[in-house]
Amino acid sequence: MHSPTIKHRGAFVATLLTGTFSMSISQSSLSTAYPAFMKAFGLGADTVAWLTTGFMLVMTLMIPVSPWLLHNVPFQRLFQAIELIFAIGTGLCIWAPSFIVLMIGRLLEAIAVGIIFPSFQTVLLTITPHSERGRVMGTAGLVMGSALAVGPIISGVLLTWFPWQALFLFFLVVSLLVLAVSTVTIASVMPLQPTQLDWVSFLLSASFPILLYALGALSKKGLTVGVVGLLILGILAASIFVARQLNRQPPMLQMRVFATGMFTKAVFMTGISYVGLIVTTILMPLYFQTLLGLSPLISGLSLVPAAVLLSILNPISGRLLDRIGPRVVAMIGMLLITGGFGLLAVFAHHLPLIGAIMLAMATEAGNAFVMMPSVTAGANALPNELVADGTAVTTTARQLFGSAGVMFATVLLDGMQTTLRSHAGGFAVTFAVFAGVGLIGLLLALTLPKEVAKKAV
Repeated sequence: MHSPTIKHRGAFVATLLTGTFSMSISQSSLSTAYPAFMKAFGLGADTVAWLTTGFMLVMTLMIPVSPWLLHNVPFQRLFQAIELIFAIGTGLCIWAPSFIVLMIGRLLEAIAVGIIFPSFQTVLLTITPHSERGRVMGTAGLVMGSALAVGPIISGVLLTWFPWQALFLFFLVVSLLVLAVSTVTIASVMPLQPTQLDWVSFLLSASFPILLYALGALSKKGLTVGVVGLLILGILAASIFVARQLNRQPPMLQMRVFATGMFTKAVFMTGISYVGLIVTTILMPLYFQTLLGLSPLISGLSLVPAAVLLSILNPISGRLLDRIGPRVVAMIGMLLITGGFGLLAVFAHHLPLIGAIMLAMATEAGNAFVMMPSVTAGANALPNELVADGTAVTTTARQLFGSAGVMFATVLLDGMQTTLRSHAGGFAVTFAVFAGVGLIGLLLALTLPKEVAKKAV
């Protein structure tokens, strides 16, 4: 593959990752400010939570349209439009005289994030030779992992000393700086293939946020008529969406990427590793509070070492991918995920805090050796013109896997604790089940190729 020529590659990548980093922080940091929003607008926690729920739904809606945008809008203009939309949304959040205005601002931010998340990975893969993709995507994983760890810390510090508007002011300053710098550093590196946007497919792609919401509601409300109806609607619309993509030329999102076996395996590997990561971040604070008696603040801080280790290991795993290929790297990751959950299951009844922290570090470290290496290996197996579609498909699938994992984990934990009449027993069974999920991932890793793909077809 011949990478596009960029005059200042380092500045290009730095600008791209900084913009993505700041948007990723905005995704992960807002929950800390819920009490401040509740007080400012006189609302309950369920209403304020829509700042995150609505954000995730709109973000997921925008992911499938990102390949069309990359192929139809020069990337410099697209990137600047993304930053501008994010800045406008953030400005509305700062001004917000009412919760409705705050919500509109958050949804504008979500539009920008939903486009940039798959796009930045596609662009990095496009401009990087196959032999260096692991290293570059490892750095991207470092940025994304750091954002997950840093987001709550930044929001906690700002909210300690300033009103909640300061959090959005921080995002606004960063986005405006990135927007200004991008006029010099960002180049239009993606080849354009102009087509008309298929609005029917775009509307049908709403099936994915519908499924996300239904899976989340299922874990909280159970099998109510409304939740079942949403699930049926989402599945039906998603089926029509897939059928339309397979029979339309050109499709909005190319689903034939699944005809490539290596890519399909990579999607499942990425999904399983993301399930391991998100289930760890959901279950471990509950474990810390329920069984170890820690406060919510301390339980949250107890996950910081795992997030830091995840960030450190991402670039290391990327370099390993370039050197020894996907099979061994993915096996290391799945062994860590399986072993971490397995030990949590065995010792759930009498695990000290340091032991719980270390095992959480193991499961999150496993994600570093699976997620970005799998994304890279899957992209390497695709023809160059399908990389954008493949990245969007992987990102959407990852969100669905994660939501399904959280739903299943919370329902299973609650059910087992009720059945066994034991908090520790419920955690033990739940951890054991996800060790089994990790084992499936390990068996899948054994089928990956030993060596890095030399070139796309």
